[in-house]
Amino acid sequence: MSNCTVKKIDEMESVFRGGMKRARAELGVESFGLQVIDLPPNFEDYPEHDHSHDGQEEVYVVMRGGGEIEIDRERFPLDGDRLVRVAAEAKRKILPGPEGLRIAAIGGVPGQAYVAPDVTKLGEPDPMAAS
Repeated sequence: MSNCTVKKIDEMESVFRGGMKRARAELGVESFGLQVIDLPPNFEDYPEHDHSHDGQEEVYVVMRGGGEIEIDRERFPLDGDRLVRVAAEAKRKILPGPEGLRIAAIGGVPGQAYVAPDVTKLGEPDPMAAS
């Protein structure tokens, strides 16, 4: 493996109809989760979820655009001036604003080695692809 990897985000393999770039796998990262999520303006269908099943906490970093994140029914701004950490058991939902939103989602399980979910691996099928 090389000492570095540089890739254009828009050329990375994606799933969820292009909404999630497999950044971790594209860069060869093995020690933590890293995906880039692209959401269109005012998109309301990002699923509310938590990570109670796998214990993963996440940090969200806005790369462009803005919006809000709802965490346990409380809303917080998502913009280039803030970083957001969400504990595994907290329910979260991302709500992009009128410019849309590109965020980096970084995750891992405290005290454990990172295990990549299949959906983040290169070549795995898109869960939303037509069968």
